[in-house]
Amino acid sequence: MNSLHGIRILDLSRLLPGPYATQLLANLGAEVIKIERPPEGDYARQMPPFCPLRRADTTNTDDAEWVGAIFAQNNIGKKSVALNFDDARGREILLRLAEHADVLIESFRPGAMAQRGLDYASVSAHNPRLIYCSLSGYGQTGPYRQRAGHDLNYLAVAGVLKMNGARDASPVPLPVQVADLAGGMRATLEIVAALVERERTGKGKYLDVALFDAAVDWMQTILGACYRAEGENPERGATHLTGAYPCYNVYETQDGAYMALGALEEKFWRAFCEGIARADLMESQFDADAIPRVAALFKQRTRVAWTEFAQQTDCCLEPLLDVSEALKHPQVVARDLAQGGGAVPRLGEHTRELLGALGMEQAEFQTLQAAEIILE
Repeated sequence: MNSLHGIRILDLSRLLPGPYATQLLANLGAEVIKIERPPEGDYARQMPPFCPLRRADTTNTDDAEWVGAIFAQNNIGKKSVALNFDDARGREILLRLAEHADVLIESFRPGAMAQRGLDYASVSAHNPRLIYCSLSGYGQTGPYRQRAGHDLNYLAVAGVLKMNGARDASPVPLPVQVADLAGGMRATLEIVAALVERERTGKGKYLDVALFDAAVDWMQTILGACYRAEGENPERGATHLTGAYPCYNVYETQDGAYMALGALEEKFWRAFCEGIARADLMESQFDADAIPRVAALFKQRTRVAWTEFAQQTDCCLEPLLDVSEALKHPQVVARDLAQGGGAVPRLGEHTRELLGALGMEQAEFQTLQAAEIILE
């Protein structure tokens, strides 16, 4: 997709949320310039597990540079400028780059960019049309604004993590970083909305996006709604979408695999009951006491048998796949969803190209390189 062709984004973020947000924007056609401080660059470059750095000019990985797999997955097709903007000379270069950008996204703690003279007021003075997005853990305001945190912490405080797990077991971390990704997606949405608004006003704006806000927003969609309706805290593994009812649950098969049954609507539950010739279960769709009976039924067939049953019966039943199976699933293949084949920039790969476009002479480039302000 090239809906954002011609839009230039300066990405000062690191790790997962910001790079995920700008990856979505890159997938929509935006030019994303990743600004990384030398000599390490984005921390995610050094985080295991590692994979060969994919380059646009070669498929040979025999002597390739190795980078963190999460970095590689979330920085496809971007450009990298290695620039120490903590230094006054680097700061001036960043401001020059911002003059030609549509969006700047950063993920430092509140106040950190102001200390560098790179806050919204300072940068927008050079480019009033710039959309400036601060993506932080808890946001720019409130008592937690300076508090350190990661995905697990945001989900804990948002009331999500306590709800994850079986009813009689301890809470467990989610396998996907929900707050990080929801926050990144929210940043993408707000940036695109701000670009649309700029078409009307001709002016940029400041965006304060918090990962915690996104987690609370998602929590309220279901869990908060249940709390407001019932006046009591929902219990782990005891709501209609977390295992309280037989119609919406996960069941083990004869061969130790698992199937996900999502027959919330009466028609799907009826189809399931008719398909297994158990009319006696028809009235037990929302009867928790029926869960053991349904579980016993699933134990009578293998995953293959249940998958064949699901293909013949319209009842919202699917096998639980592992990652390798999911990436090879025919629906994933048909929709071209398996990403990971694009080129990933090495640290500073585009420094000379983009600073040269600003009119920087070779002598200045070499001076800044010797001072470790830039890297290529």
